[in-house]
Amino acid sequence: MINQFRNLNPINLLLLAGYTVFMRLAIYLNLPDALSFEILESYTKLFIHFSIAPLSPTANVFLATVIVFVQALIFNRIVNNHTLLAKPSYLPALLYITGSSLFLQFLVLSPTLICNFLLIIIIDKFLKLSKMPNAMSIMFDVGMLIAIGTLIYFPFIMLLTMLWLSLLMYRPFNWREWVSGIIGFLTIFLFVAVLYYWNDNIHRFIDIWQPLTNKFPSNLQINYNDYLVLIPVGIIMILAVLQLRENFFRSFISTRKAFQMLFFMFLVSLVSFYTKPGVSVNHFLLCVAPGAILLAYYFSNAKKRWFYESLFVVLVLCIQYFLFV
Repeated sequence: MINQFRNLNPINLLLLAGYTVFMRLAIYLNLPDALSFEILESYTKLFIHFSIAPLSPTANVFLATVIVFVQALIFNRIVNNHTLLAKPSYLPALLYITGSSLFLQFLVLSPTLICNFLLIIIIDKFLKLSKMPNAMSIMFDVGMLIAIGTLIYFPFIMLLTMLWLSLLMYRPFNWREWVSGIIGFLTIFLFVAVLYYWNDNIHRFIDIWQPLTNKFPSNLQINYNDYLVLIPVGIIMILAVLQLRENFFRSFISTRKAFQMLFFMFLVSLVSFYTKPGVSVNHFLLCVAPGAILLAYYFSNAKKRWFYESLFVVLVLCIQYFLFV
């Protein structure tokens, strides 16, 4: 299967569509009685009265399937355009769909699933930093995208740290570029403050930032049986890191910086869960895009076909087993 997706054969689009549905069979065959979906944070609903008709469980899961498929194609195009892999392929899309199917909570509509559209665009903009003579407009746009994502899902705000981390890796110091991203973020929240004021709720504006004062939890309540599916993912990621280390100094400088940036984005997305009390597993959908590039890198460079094909089959079977069980 991996060998099939190592090229840009148009037939792979149909195979990807079928694979997306296949990876969601567990929830299609055991649909919950009801599924709730809130697209905006509570503080956003104070000034944006956005109502969506309740979706049936079938419509909810189907729409989530379509969104993941579209995101995978956009993601695939971005990775290929920036030549992060050995050659253009459909592997990024394949691994993005696989990563988006790890847990049952990933298979339904959620704010994090919507935010992944923004995250994919942000990745594209960060990868353009080294190619632009001036990065102020890119950083301003990214700041606005992070602000919009924060209105949908608060932990998205932690990606603000990526503004400076990416500039450190890609650009010589220019204080205008360092400030422009924050200005872009504040531009959106300036309008939010005005809307709060018009609705006589300006005293509640400060409450938006309260989660930033949360302490990072010292004890995590984890049911380890629920995360056994991550074992094959972890093995592939270790193999990918070893492969990346072997090729690191033979790669283009832009490729090295890209993987360093994606590594930090993965970490920031991972630890940002602490800013939202009672966060659910679907938060970790934010880790899928940067993680999928690393997985795709391994499968793009692996040599022993019997091994990497078997490894991928084991991964898919583990996911299916834990989804059904």
